[in-house]
Amino acid sequence: MLVRNSVGALAIAFVLVAPARAQEALVTYKSLTTEVALDLASAALAECRKRGYQAAVAVVDRFGVTQVMLRDRFAGAHTPATAASKAWTAASFRTNTTDLVAQTQPGMPQAGLRGLPGAVILGGGVAIEAGGSLVGAVGVSGAPGGDADDACAKAGIEAVRDKLEF
Repeated sequence: MLVRNSVGALAIAFVLVAPARAQEALVTYKSLTTEVALDLASAALAECRKRGYQAAVAVVDRFGVTQVMLRDRFAGAHTPATAASKAWTAASFRTNTTDLVAQTQPGMPQAGLRGLPGAVILGGGVAIEAGGSLVGAVGVSGAPGGDADDACAKAGIEAVRDKLEF
């Protein structure tokens, strides 16, 4: 009788523990839909146009993979790659690239980040957060300076802010 109860108890324990182990093995995360990423990029590009800038805008997911790329017709040939790299940098380091400018100056502990392949340490890369989690980043290139690129990127995020709150 003791053996039968032990086997039954063991079976019940396994049934209860198995889902917990499966949960430990899998990760869930929030991600921008393509539609929201496109709306964000369109709003950022519209802000650049309103200010008289020809620019490119890239939106990447939380892993730095490009979801959307828009380039205004007269934006420089370098702007798509630069916008994507700014967005990748913001997502990768989970911080706005403008903040990285000061943190990576020569002599600073983080100065080595400037030499990493693909990292662009210029203003214009802004992390996108929703519900306290990083969901992606936007990069803008083509405005006259990092502050102007930042303004366009932030305008894009604000345009979809209501869709990001959950």
